[in-house]
Amino acid sequence: MAETTPFDPSTHPHRRLNPLTNEYVLVSPHRTKRPWLGQTEPPQSLNLPEYDPQCYLCPGNTRAGGQKNDVYEHTMVFENDFAAVLPPPCPAPPPAPHPLLTTEPVQGGCDVLIFHPRHDLTLARLPVLDIERIIEEWCTVYKKRGAQEGIEYVQIFENKGAIMGCSNPHPHGQVWSLSAIPSLPGSELTNLRRYSLTDVAPSDAPRGPLGRPCMLCEYAHFEVGADSETGRVVVKNDDWVALVPWWAVWPFEIMLLPYKRHIPSIAHLTAEEKKSFADILSKVTKRYDNLFSCSFAYSMGIHQRPVLPSSDTAIPEDQDEDNLAHLHLHFSPPLLRSASVRKFLVGFEMMAEPQRDLTPEQAAARLRGCSEVHYLDREVVQE
Repeated sequence: MAETTPFDPSTHPHRRLNPLTNEYVLVSPHRTKRPWLGQTEPPQSLNLPEYDPQCYLCPGNTRAGGQKNDVYEHTMVFENDFAAVLPPPCPAPPPAPHPLLTTEPVQGGCDVLIFHPRHDLTLARLPVLDIERIIEEWCTVYKKRGAQEGIEYVQIFENKGAIMGCSNPHPHGQVWSLSAIPSLPGSELTNLRRYSLTDVAPSDAPRGPLGRPCMLCEYAHFEVGADSETGRVVVKNDDWVALVPWWAVWPFEIMLLPYKRHIPSIAHLTAEEKKSFADILSKVTKRYDNLFSCSFAYSMGIHQRPVLPSSDTAIPEDQDEDNLAHLHLHFSPPLLRSASVRKFLVGFEMMAEPQRDLTPEQAAARLRGCSEVHYLDREVVQE
C-alpha cells in the first residue's frame, strides 16, 4: 500500500472556515506558479499636485452639488451631495406582489470625511498626529449619527484607488448611516453572539460582557501568541494587532483589532488606545504601499457595535448584548502579484465560494518583511 503524503497547507488544496460569517474559502497554494496573461491595471499616478483647482474635495473649491468647501486645515466632514440613502420620512412601499418579492424601506444619511487638505497624500503618507484627528472625526460622526432617531447602524469605510471604484484621489472616506443593520456586519454580530453562548476551552484571553467568551478576543489572543516567524501577524503594538486572518479571501487582506481587552466600538477607546490605533494604521498602510512600491489600493471598513444606547434606554455595559460586538477593521486589497495584476472574484468565486492561491501565512510573511519607512521617503533620503 502506497504511503500517504503528509498534508502540507502551503502545498495542498484545502478549505478554511470564516467563523465570523460561517462561510468557507478554498485555498489552492499550488496555483501560485500559474502564468498570468490576463488583464493588468495601470498604476495610480503619483504625480498629483498638493492642490487641484478642479478637485471637489480640495479646500475652498466648489463641489459637484454646488456647495463650497471650507478652507479647512485638517479634516472636514459634509453630507454627501449624492447620498445612497436619504433622510426620513421615507414613503411606504406598495404591497409585495408575492412573498418572495418584498421591499424594505431604508433611510438615513451619508457623510464624506476628508482626511487632509493636501490633495496628494494618503493615510500612508500622513503624520500619525493627522491620523489621530481622523480617528476623532470617526468617533464624532459615529456618535452623532448613531444618536439620530431611526439609525440602527453606522458604517465607516474608505475606498482607496481607482480600481476600487474611488472617483477622486483626494484622501477621504465615507460614513453611511442606515435604519437597518447591513448584511455583512449583521452576520458577524449573529455569529459573535452565538459564540458567546458556547462552552469554549478556558484561556487567559479577554472576555466580553458577563464574562462570556468573545470570538475575536480568543482569535487575536491565539494569533499574538503564535510563532511570529510562521504565523499570520503582520505588525502589533501595545494595544492593536494587524494580521492576515486564517480565512482571508483577498491576497493581502488584513484584519486590524485590539487584543488586550474587549472593545465594542471606537467610542469605547481610551486616549492612549486612539494614539496606538493611529500608529498601527500608519504602519499597515505604509507596508501596503511598500509591498509593490505603489499607492496600494484597498477597501477598508470598521465593524463594531451598531450604535450606542440612548441615555433613556441605557443599560449596564456588562448586560448590554450589543457590547458583544468586538471592534475590528477589514482591509480588502485587490492587488495579487504586482502593482498591475489584481485578484478577480469571478467564476468559481461567484458561483461556489471564495478561492485564493497565496496562503494567508505567505501573505503575512511578505507584509512583515516590508519596511515601516515609506518607499517614497526612502528615495528622498537616498538622494
